[in-house]
Amino acid sequence: MADWSPTEYLRFSDERSRPFVELVARVPGTPRTVVDLGCGPGHLTAVLRERWPQADVVGLDASPAMVARARDQNADPRARYELADVRDYAARRAPVAGADLVISNAALQWVPGHRELLRPLADTAAQTFAFQVPGNHDAPSHRLLREVAARAPYADVVGPVERRATADPAAYLEVLARPGWTVDAWETTYVHVLAGPDPVLRWISATGAQPVLHALEAADAALRARFEDEYGAALREAYPTQSYGTPLEFRRVFVVATRAA
Repeated sequence: MADWSPTEYLRFSDERSRPFVELVARVPGTPRTVVDLGCGPGHLTAVLRERWPQADVVGLDASPAMVARARDQNADPRARYELADVRDYAARRAPVAGADLVISNAALQWVPGHRELLRPLADTAAQTFAFQVPGNHDAPSHRLLREVAARAPYADVVGPVERRATADPAAYLEVLARPGWTVDAWETTYVHVLAGPDPVLRWISATGAQPVLHALEAADAALRARFEDEYGAALREAYPTQSYGTPLEFRRVFVVATRAA
């Protein structure tokens, strides 16, 4: 897949940031070192810095564009950002080997077989492993993405669109609960009110639809435009605009696993 676009991702920064703020609020203790897995453009480092002003914070991301944006925007001069894959971090092959707190916001769902990595990731944390992942892969936005992409002529270009399913809180609890750990797992459904034309299309085009759009763009820019027209029309029907904006229901799943004292 082509690299991510920090600019597109940040269009709905407030809505995308809220789950991370709520995740951080549930992390206990005062970690001295923090690793942010899938840190993106670094815009959330300030949340970590506000909660733990003295912590040494390192953001890791597999996207060169995201890491470059994080370094350039310099939201936290004391933080540093490194290029690294979650799987390499779990295998202890990344530039950072561990931290008191290992935290991840809306990144693990992009890693194939991420559930198998959860215990190795938790083992790198001296105190707490915390993460949040979307739980909306059967919502109309994602279902319609798969349906439209499966039609001709798009299917010949993109192939089957993977359903990047994440688990329910109880399933993550089952994976991470073991002697010496306490696990807090829960879910929240946000109802974001989005503004502007085709806001749901713009939202998902920066995240879940990226692989499809990149594949179509690489094949034919006109084909991508045709797909966006067709997909956008389906989204407008599924998410009708109201007088106050366009409501988008978005389910999130949260986990905080902490070593017992």
